[in-house]
Amino acid sequence: MSFTDLGLKPELLRALSERGYAVPTPIQSRAIPAVLAGRDVLAGAQTGTGKTAAFVLPILQHLAAGAGEAPRALVLTPTRELAAQVADSARSYGKYLPVRSTVVFGGVSIRPQIEALRSGCDLLIATPGRLLDLVEQGVLDLGGVGCLVLDEADRMLDMGFIHAIRRVLKLLPGKRQNLLFSATYSAPIRELAARLLRDPVQIEVAARNATAERIEQHVYRVPKEHKRQLLAQLIRAGGWTQVLVFTRTKHGANRLTQQLESQGIRAAAIHGNKSQGARERALADFKARRITALVATEVAARGLDIKELPHVVNYELPNVPEDYVHRIGRTARAGSAGSAVSLVAPDEIPLLRDIEKLLARTLPSGTLPSTAAGSRAPRAVAA
Repeated sequence: MSFTDLGLKPELLRALSERGYAVPTPIQSRAIPAVLAGRDVLAGAQTGTGKTAAFVLPILQHLAAGAGEAPRALVLTPTRELAAQVADSARSYGKYLPVRSTVVFGGVSIRPQIEALRSGCDLLIATPGRLLDLVEQGVLDLGGVGCLVLDEADRMLDMGFIHAIRRVLKLLPGKRQNLLFSATYSAPIRELAARLLRDPVQIEVAARNATAERIEQHVYRVPKEHKRQLLAQLIRAGGWTQVLVFTRTKHGANRLTQQLESQGIRAAAIHGNKSQGARERALADFKARRITALVATEVAARGLDIKELPHVVNYELPNVPEDYVHRIGRTARAGSAGSAVSLVAPDEIPLLRDIEKLLARTLPSGTLPSTAAGSRAPRAVAA
């Protein structure tokens, strides 16, 4: 199957061809026809499977074919990074269509966003908080929205956006198309879908909470106080030039970044307390390989699209097993191979057991690297 078989307009096919895309991914081949047919959709797919294009392409086609009160389509995302990624995709895919797209999110000045909206907007991509701010200031009316997308809906619920989502829903027309796209398929997502969607097409292109087949996963059981030393040794011994490291907290991300820098490893932190400019610079430096380690919290990492990212490290395990799936899904995207390493302290063993139960497999222990002097890195501890 090719994109031509999906009934997309020549302008979209041209933009796809210029980006080197000829064959749709499974989520795209199933979701695009359903969205074009006007159906509500509940879609779950592993991260890196082309989920964004699965809804952006058919929405652009609908918008190009009609007219109405702006904005006519709304995409809600949990983070600034994901909003920016969706907006970039919309601009790229829609470059040959007369469709105006705008992105709004917090952490930056609201004035340029107001001006952009006043210039006209067909497709609006937004985070919930900034969207409601704009509505309250009287510069945005959602009465013309005919299609609503909740992207990374699971993370929006985890971040406590359910009340904001309910407020947004009250501002939208009752008759509209609703699309829920999510990296994981949790019970709360299904409950939200039951309230929001009308006779939806349900799409799940991978086994529930499955991890990418190409990801090589290993666990190092190590005392908490030795994690930093082991991480630095893994980076040096493995010759890693690009690694995304997850911590549980913003403070932990800052501290680990400073510790890595003190050991001569170029690093930067990205989390919610950083300004948008700092987050964009850190991501740009990481993509350009000017830094080796990008240390991130789970929330900030949503929406990071880094091609051919070779390594992901769980410096601390997530409290929610499903988040492990999403974290390691940052690597092995678009068919490339990848490695996921977890550093597990004794008090994190119960979290590891929960992850292994979710995956229905035992994660293998990694081989500890040798130091330059021939000694071993911090000794692993028993589970």
